[in-house]
Amino acid sequence: MTKNTRRSSGLPSSERYDFSEQVGHLLRRAYQRHTALFQQMIPDTQLTAAQFVVLCAIRDSGACSLSHIVKKTAIDQATIRGVIDRLKVRKLVSVRHDEMDRRKVLVSLTEAGEQLVESMVPFAFDITEKTFEGFNPAERMALLYLLNKMSGDDVDVGKT
Repeated sequence: MTKNTRRSSGLPSSERYDFSEQVGHLLRRAYQRHTALFQQMIPDTQLTAAQFVVLCAIRDSGACSLSHIVKKTAIDQATIRGVIDRLKVRKLVSVRHDEMDRRKVLVSLTEAGEQLVESMVPFAFDITEKTFEGFNPAERMALLYLLNKMSGDDVDVGKT
């Protein structure tokens, strides 16, 4: 048992809580490092990691709703709207109403959007490799397994 799990196990709360050893902090630092690598290595300086993920989700799904993009990317609705607006300004996506349900907005890649995604994918692979720098194959596999397990849809956050 680590010192950080002791408080919840009934041991004295006087022990120091070290935020720097907590999973949320470590995940945030790892994400910040990955995002910094993305910004350094991606040749399109206007493209953010979130925008790239959204473009990839649309590429994989075809014309799709904002709620579908939210579900695929795990980016909240308010943020997705801003991302889509910025991609629309750059003419990388087009937005139209669904013919069957006029309330539903469908987002599609434009030709420029398709070309951008295609040209950025090799850089994205390089960014992933750089993020994993120093990891052996077993560590990479273990980390991916654990992150998928932690973020899986079947995880009930309320249960221990």
